[in-house]
Amino acid sequence: MSAPFRFPRFFVTTPAPCPYILGKTERKVFTELTGQHASELNDALGRIGFRRSQGVAYRPSCLDCAACISVRVVATEFEPNASQRRTLRRHADLEVTACKPWTTEEQYALLRRYLSARHPGGGMVDMDENDFADMVEQSPVKTYLIEYREPSENGRPGKLVGACLTDQQGDGLSMIYSFFDPDNAKRPGLGTYIILDHITRAAKAGLPYVYLGYWVEDSPRMSYKARFRPLERLGPNGWHRFEPEQRELPLSS
Repeated sequence: MSAPFRFPRFFVTTPAPCPYILGKTERKVFTELTGQHASELNDALGRIGFRRSQGVAYRPSCLDCAACISVRVVATEFEPNASQRRTLRRHADLEVTACKPWTTEEQYALLRRYLSARHPGGGMVDMDENDFADMVEQSPVKTYLIEYREPSENGRPGKLVGACLTDQQGDGLSMIYSFFDPDNAKRPGLGTYIILDHITRAAKAGLPYVYLGYWVEDSPRMSYKARFRPLERLGPNGWHRFEPEQRELPLSS
Protein backbone atom coordinates (compact mmCIF):
# COMPACT_ATOMS: atom_id res chain seq x y z
CA MET A 1 0.00 0.00 0.00
CA SER A 2 1.45 3.36 -1.03
CA ALA A 3 1.98 6.11 1.50
CA PRO A 4 -0.64 8.89 1.49
CA PHE A 5 0.19 12.08 -0.39
CA ARG A 6 1.16 14.85 2.00
CA PHE A 7 0.65 18.51 1.20
CA PRO A 8 4.13 20.06 0.93
CA ARG A 9 5.53 22.58 3.38
CA PHE A 10 6.59 25.86 1.82
CA PHE A 11 9.36 28.21 2.94
CA VAL A 12 10.48 31.71 1.97
CA THR A 13 14.04 32.82 1.32
CA THR A 14 15.68 35.93 2.75
CA PRO A 15 15.49 38.89 0.33
CA ALA A 16 18.56 39.28 -1.91
CA PRO A 17 19.58 41.59 -4.79
CA CYS A 18 17.60 40.89 -7.96
CA PRO A 19 19.76 39.50 -10.81
CA TYR A 20 17.47 40.96 -13.49
CA ILE A 21 16.38 44.46 -12.41
CA LEU A 22 18.90 46.82 -10.85
CA GLY A 23 17.86 48.15 -7.45
CA LYS A 24 15.22 45.50 -6.84
CA THR A 25 15.34 42.66 -4.35
CA GLU A 26 14.13 39.12 -4.93
CA ARG A 27 12.50 36.61 -2.65
CA LYS A 28 11.51 33.04 -3.42
CA VAL A 29 9.00 30.58 -2.02
CA PHE A 30 10.15 26.96 -2.22
CA THR A 31 9.44 23.39 -1.17
CA GLU A 32 11.34 20.11 -1.26
CA LEU A 33 10.66 17.48 -3.91
CA THR A 34 11.07 14.21 -2.04
CA GLY A 35 9.50 10.79 -1.83
CA GLN A 36 7.64 8.68 -4.35
CA HIS A 37 5.29 11.53 -5.31
CA ALA A 38 8.07 13.96 -6.26
CA SER A 39 7.26 13.79 -9.98
CA GLU A 40 3.55 14.40 -9.47
CA LEU A 41 4.29 17.33 -7.19
CA ASN A 42 6.81 18.78 -9.64
CA ASP A 43 4.27 18.53 -12.47
CA ALA A 44 1.57 20.24 -10.41
CA LEU A 45 3.88 23.01 -9.26
CA GLY A 46 5.27 23.49 -12.77
CA ARG A 47 1.76 24.28 -14.00
CA ILE A 48 1.51 27.14 -11.49
CA GLY A 49 4.86 28.70 -12.26
CA PHE A 50 7.39 26.82 -10.14
CA ARG A 51 10.82 25.81 -11.42
CA ARG A 52 13.04 22.95 -10.26
CA SER A 53 16.58 23.24 -8.91
CA GLN A 54 18.01 19.91 -7.70
CA GLY A 55 15.51 18.63 -5.12
CA VAL A 56 13.69 21.93 -4.67
CA ALA A 57 10.81 23.60 -6.50
CA TYR A 58 10.69 27.39 -6.27
CA ARG A 59 9.04 30.48 -7.68
CA PRO A 60 9.47 34.24 -7.15
CA SER A 61 7.54 35.73 -4.24
CA CYS A 62 8.79 39.32 -4.19
CA LEU A 63 7.10 41.89 -1.96
CA ASP A 64 7.23 44.88 -4.30
CA CYS A 65 7.61 43.41 -7.78
CA ALA A 66 5.85 40.95 -10.09
CA ALA A 67 8.08 41.33 -13.15
CA CYS A 68 9.05 37.63 -13.40
CA ILE A 69 6.42 35.98 -15.60
CA SER A 70 6.30 32.23 -16.24
CA VAL A 71 6.17 31.51 -19.99
CA ARG A 72 5.80 28.41 -22.13
CA VAL A 73 5.73 27.69 -25.87
CA VAL A 74 2.75 25.84 -27.33
CA ALA A 75 4.90 23.21 -29.02
CA THR A 76 2.09 21.39 -30.82
CA GLU A 77 1.12 24.59 -32.69
CA PHE A 78 4.57 26.08 -33.22
CA GLU A 79 5.67 26.97 -36.75
CA PRO A 80 9.19 28.37 -37.14
CA ASN A 81 9.59 31.71 -38.86
CA ALA A 82 12.05 32.28 -41.69
CA SER A 83 14.98 33.05 -39.39
CA GLN A 84 14.26 29.99 -37.24
CA ARG A 85 14.04 27.76 -40.32
CA ARG A 86 17.50 28.97 -41.35
CA THR A 87 18.79 28.14 -37.87
CA LEU A 88 17.32 24.65 -38.08
CA ARG A 89 18.96 24.05 -41.46
CA ARG A 90 22.29 25.49 -40.32
CA HIS A 91 22.58 23.04 -37.41
CA ALA A 92 20.75 20.05 -38.89
CA ASP A 93 24.01 18.07 -38.98
CA LEU A 94 24.48 18.20 -35.21
CA GLU A 95 24.15 14.88 -33.44
CA VAL A 96 21.71 15.17 -30.54
CA THR A 97 21.56 12.66 -27.69
CA ALA A 98 19.32 12.59 -24.62
CA CYS A 99 21.76 11.34 -21.96
CA LYS A 100 21.23 10.21 -18.41
CA PRO A 101 21.87 13.05 -15.93
CA TRP A 102 25.52 12.27 -15.24
CA THR A 103 28.19 14.91 -15.69
CA THR A 104 31.46 14.75 -17.60
CA GLU A 105 34.62 16.86 -17.68
CA GLU A 106 33.76 17.88 -21.25
CA GLN A 107 30.36 19.22 -20.19
CA TYR A 108 31.87 21.16 -17.31
CA ALA A 109 34.56 22.68 -19.53
CA LEU A 110 31.87 23.86 -21.96
CA LEU A 111 29.86 25.32 -19.09
CA ARG A 112 32.90 27.24 -17.84
CA ARG A 113 33.50 28.78 -21.28
CA TYR A 114 29.84 29.70 -21.58
CA LEU A 115 29.61 31.33 -18.16
CA SER A 116 32.86 33.26 -18.61
CA ALA A 117 31.71 34.68 -21.94
CA ARG A 118 27.98 35.21 -21.38
CA HIS A 119 27.50 35.66 -17.61
CA PRO A 120 30.85 36.79 -16.14
CA GLY A 121 29.17 38.51 -13.19
CA GLY A 122 26.41 35.97 -12.65
CA GLY A 123 25.73 33.85 -9.60
CA MET A 124 26.91 30.64 -11.31
CA VAL A 125 30.32 31.88 -12.38
CA ASP A 126 32.00 30.38 -9.30
CA MET A 127 30.39 26.96 -9.81
CA ASP A 128 32.94 24.16 -9.42
CA GLU A 129 32.72 20.59 -10.69
CA ASN A 130 30.92 19.38 -7.55
CA ASP A 131 28.34 22.15 -7.85
CA PHE A 132 27.78 21.24 -11.49
CA ALA A 133 27.38 17.57 -10.60
CA ASP A 134 24.82 18.47 -7.93
CA MET A 135 22.86 20.63 -10.39
CA VAL A 136 22.65 17.84 -12.94
CA GLU A 137 22.58 14.64 -10.93
CA GLN A 138 20.49 15.59 -7.90
CA SER A 139 17.10 15.20 -9.54
CA PRO A 140 14.11 13.37 -8.05
CA VAL A 141 12.20 13.52 -11.37
CA LYS A 142 12.66 12.32 -14.95
CA THR A 143 15.62 14.35 -16.18
CA TYR A 144 17.96 14.30 -19.17
CA LEU A 145 21.12 16.11 -20.13
CA ILE A 146 20.67 16.62 -23.85
CA GLU A 147 23.97 16.91 -25.73
CA TYR A 148 24.57 18.63 -29.08
CA ARG A 149 27.70 17.46 -30.87
CA GLU A 150 29.51 18.02 -34.14
CA PRO A 151 29.18 15.05 -36.53
CA SER A 152 31.21 12.03 -35.46
CA GLU A 153 34.29 11.03 -37.42
CA ASN A 154 35.83 7.56 -37.72
CA GLY A 155 33.54 6.28 -35.01
CA ARG A 156 34.59 8.97 -32.54
CA PRO A 157 32.04 11.36 -31.04
CA GLY A 158 32.23 14.90 -32.35
CA LYS A 159 33.01 17.96 -30.26
CA LEU A 160 30.39 18.95 -27.68
CA VAL A 161 29.00 22.39 -28.65
CA GLY A 162 25.83 22.56 -26.56
CA ALA A 163 23.88 20.95 -23.75
CA CYS A 164 20.63 21.38 -21.88
CA LEU A 165 19.42 20.02 -18.56
CA THR A 166 15.79 19.11 -19.22
CA ASP A 167 12.93 17.71 -17.18
CA GLN A 168 10.13 15.73 -18.78
CA GLN A 169 6.88 16.71 -17.14
CA GLY A 170 3.42 15.32 -17.74
CA ASP A 171 2.47 18.14 -20.11
CA GLY A 172 5.78 19.15 -21.61
CA LEU A 173 9.52 19.65 -21.42
CA SER A 174 10.97 22.05 -18.88
CA MET A 175 14.30 23.56 -19.93
CA ILE A 176 16.13 23.87 -16.62
CA TYR A 177 19.44 25.24 -17.93
CA SER A 178 21.14 25.33 -21.32
CA PHE A 179 24.69 26.29 -22.28
CA PHE A 180 26.69 26.23 -25.49
CA ASP A 181 29.96 27.18 -27.16
CA PRO A 182 29.91 30.99 -27.03
CA ASP A 183 32.76 31.62 -29.49
CA ASN A 184 31.98 29.19 -32.29
CA ALA A 185 31.79 31.31 -35.46
CA LYS A 186 30.66 28.24 -37.39
CA ARG A 187 27.66 27.78 -35.12
CA PRO A 188 25.80 31.09 -34.66
CA GLY A 189 22.39 30.80 -33.05
CA LEU A 190 23.12 27.70 -30.98
CA GLY A 191 20.97 28.90 -28.08
CA THR A 192 18.04 29.40 -30.43
CA TYR A 193 18.61 26.00 -32.01
CA ILE A 194 18.53 24.24 -28.63
CA ILE A 195 15.11 25.74 -27.90
CA LEU A 196 13.84 24.86 -31.38
CA ASP A 197 15.04 21.30 -30.92
CA HIS A 198 13.14 21.05 -27.63
CA ILE A 199 9.97 22.34 -29.28
CA THR A 200 10.33 19.71 -32.01
CA ARG A 201 10.98 16.96 -29.46
CA ALA A 202 7.97 17.93 -27.37
CA ALA A 203 5.64 18.05 -30.37
CA LYS A 204 6.82 14.64 -31.63
CA ALA A 205 6.22 13.16 -28.17
CA GLY A 206 2.72 14.62 -28.02
CA LEU A 207 3.69 16.98 -25.19
CA PRO A 208 1.91 20.31 -25.67
CA TYR A 209 4.37 22.70 -24.01
CA VAL A 210 8.00 23.69 -23.61
CA TYR A 211 8.52 25.61 -20.38
CA LEU A 212 11.10 28.40 -20.75
CA GLY A 213 11.15 29.60 -17.16
CA TYR A 214 10.67 33.27 -16.36
CA TRP A 215 10.41 36.21 -18.71
CA VAL A 216 11.11 39.77 -17.54
CA GLU A 217 9.89 42.45 -19.95
CA ASP A 218 12.57 45.00 -19.03
CA SER A 219 15.46 42.54 -19.02
CA PRO A 220 17.40 42.30 -22.33
CA ARG A 221 18.73 38.94 -21.14
CA MET A 222 15.19 37.54 -21.31
CA SER A 223 14.01 39.06 -24.58
CA TYR A 224 14.99 36.03 -26.69
CA LYS A 225 12.03 34.11 -25.27
CA ALA A 226 9.65 36.41 -27.14
CA ARG A 227 10.82 34.90 -30.45
CA PHE A 228 8.96 31.62 -29.95
CA ARG A 229 5.24 31.78 -30.78
CA PRO A 230 2.59 30.93 -29.80
CA LEU A 231 3.71 31.88 -26.31
CA GLU A 232 1.66 31.65 -23.13
CA ARG A 233 2.15 33.51 -19.86
CA LEU A 234 0.88 32.63 -16.41
CA GLY A 235 -1.36 35.24 -14.82
CA PRO A 236 -3.80 35.42 -11.90
CA ASN A 237 -6.44 33.60 -13.96
CA GLY A 238 -4.15 30.92 -15.36
CA TRP A 239 -2.26 30.56 -18.63
CA HIS A 240 -3.15 32.71 -21.64
CA ARG A 241 -1.51 33.67 -24.91
CA PHE A 242 0.29 36.94 -25.37
CA GLU A 243 2.59 38.63 -27.85
CA PRO A 244 5.43 40.50 -26.16
CA GLU A 245 7.47 43.01 -28.11
CA GLN A 246 10.55 41.46 -29.65
CA ARG A 247 13.95 43.09 -29.34
CA GLU A 248 16.65 42.46 -31.88
CA LEU A 249 19.51 40.33 -30.53
CA PRO A 250 22.70 39.10 -32.19
CA LEU A 251 22.39 35.74 -33.91
CA SER A 252 24.88 34.17 -31.50
CA SER A 253 22.19 33.78 -28.83
